[in-house]
Formats: sequence, structure tokens, C-alpha cells
Amino acid sequence: MLVIALCKGRFLEPSLAALEKAGIRFPEDVATSRKLIFETEDKRFRAILVKPVDVATYVEYGAADVGIAGRDVIMESRADLLQPLDLNFGQVKIAIAGPKGSSSIDGSDHPTVRVATKYPRITLDYYNARGIPVEIIPLSGSIELAPLIGLADRIVDLVETGRTLKENGLEVVEVIAESTARLLVNRAGYQTKRDEVLQLITSLEKVVQCGSST
Repeated sequence: MLVIALCKGRFLEPSLAALEKAGIRFPEDVATSRKLIFETEDKRFRAILVKPVDVATYVEYGAADVGIAGRDVIMESRADLLQPLDLNFGQVKIAIAGPKGSSSIDGSDHPTVRVATKYPRITLDYYNARGIPVEIIPLSGSIELAPLIGLADRIVDLVETGRTLKENGLEVVEVIAESTARLLVNRAGYQTKRDEVLQLITSLEKVVQCGSST
């Protein structure tokens, strides 16, 4: 049996849709159920529902053989796992944003840049690579508020349409990376369950290719 870790939230329905197109169907309505573990009728697959930030951990430590999560989660977790496939949904940008009209902070006018974010590792990597001292202010929600009340100079967050930023008087200063949904594979599981994993990868590749051609 192949165990698949799926994100709760906005990735769940497109993940289930991709799996269904790949021939993996669950007899229950996973999206509306309060259960956290589901099995296909043929007992070939088991899905577990976890928070997005935890998918990489479940896969890395072998509690799940594979998983579906955004590239942002993988970058932040630094988990040691395989990423054989971009599933081509959930497109967002990992971006630095600040008040409208503000210039990009390069360190010359700010000895230390204060950045509010739920992505401390991504943020540290970005600023450290540029030699700019940074102070991380960890927040888990309403991150757009931080520069508006003087808590931070900038924020680092996911940006999809930019509408939330605009409504709060903010704009993207720089894009750090693009993020889409990725198939994650446990390194050991790739060897011990190689045939099952390769079959899943091949099936999902066909789904992605069909989606790209429509």
C-alpha cells in the first residue's frame, strides 16, 4: 500500500482531482469528511490529511511514501526528499512586499531590515545571500498588517493575484521564487516501493501533460 500525504486547505481539491484522473479514487468524500485517513477500495492507496507545513515532514520521515505540497513548503522545511514532478497547479509567488512607492531595501539606509513572515528560513537565505542584515519577526497570519503599523519594514509571503496587498496599500518589491504543487517522494520508499512509486509518477505525468495541452 502506498501512503499519500495530502494538504488540508486550498490544495486538497486539486490534489484529489489529479489523483482521480490518475485512477486513484476514494469511496468517501475526502474534502468534506472529518476523517484524516482514507483508503481506496482496492487497498492500494491510503491518503492522510495533514497541515500543508507538515507534508514534507511526514514524507521525509517515512510516515507517508509520497505527498503533494507547494514548493514554498519544501523550501522552508529543507526536507531531504525527492521532487520528481511539478503538478502544475497552485501557482503563487514567494515575494517581498512593502508599502506602495517604497524602494527596494538594500541595506544602505537600513542597518537591519525587519521582515515579518511565516517563512523565516526562506527570508534568511534571501537576505544573507545579499549580505543584508535582517531581523525576522515570525507571524502566522495577517502578515500584511506588519508594515502598516510599523512592526516591520517588509513582509515575505505568498502572492497569488496581489489583490490583498493592493487593498492594504502594499505592493511586491521583489519575487524570491515561484511556487507550484510538487509531488514529494520519500528517498527510502523510492527504493523499497519503486514499482508503485514509478507507476504513480507516470500516471500523474500523463495528467499534467493532458492539463497542459488543454
